[in-house]
Amino acid sequence: MKYDVIVIGGGPAGLMASASAGMHGAKVLLLDKGEKLGKKLAISGGGRCNVTNIKEIDELIKNIPGNGRFLYSVFSVFNNRDLMHFFEDLGVKLKEEDNGRMFPVTDSAKTVVQALIKKVKAVGTEIRVNTPVKRVLYENGRVAGVACHTGEVFHAPAVILAAGGKAASHTGSTGDGYPWAEEAGHTVTELFPTEVPLTSAEPLIKSKALQGLSLRDVTLCVLNPKGKKIIEHRGDMIFTHFGLSGPIALRCSQFVVKELKKGGIRSVPVAIDLYPDQKLNALEEVWWKEMKGNPKKTVRNSLKGRVPERLIPVMMERAEMADDLIGSHLSREQLHRLCQEVKQFTLQVNGTLPLEKAFVTGGGVHVKEINPKTMQSKLMKGLYFCGEILDIHGYTGGYNITAASCTGFVAGKSAAEQVKGLG
Repeated sequence: MKYDVIVIGGGPAGLMASASAGMHGAKVLLLDKGEKLGKKLAISGGGRCNVTNIKEIDELIKNIPGNGRFLYSVFSVFNNRDLMHFFEDLGVKLKEEDNGRMFPVTDSAKTVVQALIKKVKAVGTEIRVNTPVKRVLYENGRVAGVACHTGEVFHAPAVILAAGGKAASHTGSTGDGYPWAEEAGHTVTELFPTEVPLTSAEPLIKSKALQGLSLRDVTLCVLNPKGKKIIEHRGDMIFTHFGLSGPIALRCSQFVVKELKKGGIRSVPVAIDLYPDQKLNALEEVWWKEMKGNPKKTVRNSLKGRVPERLIPVMMERAEMADDLIGSHLSREQLHRLCQEVKQFTLQVNGTLPLEKAFVTGGGVHVKEINPKTMQSKLMKGLYFCGEILDIHGYTGGYNITAASCTGFVAGKSAAEQVKGLG
């Protein structure tokens, strides 16, 4: 059977590519190996679907540290504002939450998934689920179609690979598209987990003494072995039985992975600052006056309300303080060590949970081999890429879905225009 454009993968990138190609006049076939389209989209944002982020383009790019600059050309064609208008035109009303995150007012990812599928169908796309692709067909330096495990062969002069990465593999993202890209001559950079919890073998973590402890509005800093800051993020985090999780731990994860690989080391130090708005010296002076003003009160009791209670004995031990130390016996040196712990509570992390447990895949098809204005391969005519299969990765907060959706729209538009002789 003959089509203009075949899209492989029914995630946000594939659905947007299918809708866009159909909107631009192409006869489209969408293939997905699973039973349902949009499975990963349906669980994103805690089941509410963080559709995009309203930040300006430069800020969007800053929040996509993995080759985000590649997206400048993509965003010149279709960007986050266009994406918001696209969904609102589909009847999906959006609302802004903290840090520019945009959600459907229904607070349900199903609203987004259903609207996208409805649009894909409305533009005439033929949808085939439970149809895993075996290989992409290439002839004489260009795309010819796809062969499926069902034995069926579909022909088209344009194929869009939107098969995703390897993160959240339970949704069907198992890296199927990488071999097809390599067959076309593309480089697939080393895959690694990003936006994933950190692991630690420290006795304090192994003991589970801090398991479940949440810290609000703190900073987490990744350090190199010499103690120099690599990256710092501010927000919330939580101690787990295996290490650290929560938004800022996830944001730091890719930098931990890269530092471990770069240095050939077993662990990387991370530091937590409980008082990011206060300088060490200022904190020290305030506490000195308060503790000396209550000479019979124990330091431990003075810290209650200032430091999470489960952290107090740990910090006092690290500062070499007796559990029953009172204010009148407190020395400047002891308080200095204590405040240093409060401002830079350091742990060694030895890695992250595996890629399958990550929210986002790091690595993928090398972006230098893709035309950023069309998303077409520079190596194989008629082959297009979009979404997480590419070596593009951002922080959580709507950035990855924005990258996937916008590259999907551009790929669909470009493929349709090329086939129709318009591009």
